[in-house]
Amino acid sequence: MKKVLFVCSQNKLRSPTGESVFSGYDGIDVRSAGLNNDAEIPLGSDDVEWADIIFVMEQTHKSKLKKKFRSCLKEQKVICLGIPDNYEYMDPELVSILKTRVPHFIE
Repeated sequence: MKKVLFVCSQNKLRSPTGESVFSGYDGIDVRSAGLNNDAEIPLGSDDVEWADIIFVMEQTHKSKLKKKFRSCLKEQKVICLGIPDNYEYMDPELVSILKTRVPHFIE
């Protein structure tokens, strides 16, 4: 089972959408978290160590992740999806972008 983690800033819109969209896929276990300390679900070292693939929404998230969790990042793939903070939770356009960009990396 592949373990997939979606990360954004607050864990309110983009990363929970990613978790919702892919939670029904066979062969993967999905979580989401936010990089900010006041995120709905703050990202912890246990989440980073748990994941096989970490999807971040923006390049700044990738930089923050690598800086803050450097000691936890081992074999995980960290992939930037390039999705700006312009979407509401489960926005149809956001769902479409995720369904287009993510499966290539998890199949």
